[in-house]
Amino acid sequence: MAELAKRDAIVSSEAEQLILVNGDDQPIGFLDKAGCHDGEGILHRAFSLFIFDAQGRVLLQQRATGKRLWPGYWSNSCCSHPRRHETMDEAVERRLEEELGMRSELRFLYKFSYHATFHDLGAEHELCWVYIGSAKEDPVVNCNEISAWRWIAPEDLDAELTTEPGAFTPWFKLEWSHLRSEYTEQIDRLVDGSPIESAGADGGQP
Repeated sequence: MAELAKRDAIVSSEAEQLILVNGDDQPIGFLDKAGCHDGEGILHRAFSLFIFDAQGRVLLQQRATGKRLWPGYWSNSCCSHPRRHETMDEAVERRLEEELGMRSELRFLYKFSYHATFHDLGAEHELCWVYIGSAKEDPVVNCNEISAWRWIAPEDLDAELTTEPGAFTPWFKLEWSHLRSEYTEQIDRLVDGSPIESAGADGGQP
């Protein structure tokens, strides 16, 4: 019963307070999640996690159909926002467990800002921190956040992104392209179990 409750838990709310930032990622205030995504969106801090298994496959999730923005689209392993007065380290660990039932030593790679609108329903305008991590087991997903999941080899994902780009979220396509062009060595070391160092929080933007 505890596992079922965990898989059905409500872990996000339109009322939760997110961190507004300027273009240099300096906090400038707070706003509820709904307000951050209304209209053209207001720049706020976010994160994206990429989890790899021992075979080098990356974990993808299909966003739940109840999501306001990009419901049913495939995306990276996990993505969300740090909340008001929450550090990024606290946020990424919390959300990885809440959405996927996983724990992993996450390594920060870089951060970047992007803006994307979804019809007339709102927009993502985020300064996003990107992390990688590894896992030895399959996820236990939260059904309120995730409709489906799968492990996929990088080359197979590259092919899907070429033939079916409209099936994936815009931020994921930007991030995956940058990982493939700039961070293959770090990902290979992660999969092999070799030590790698995280970039500092001031990691460069693509």
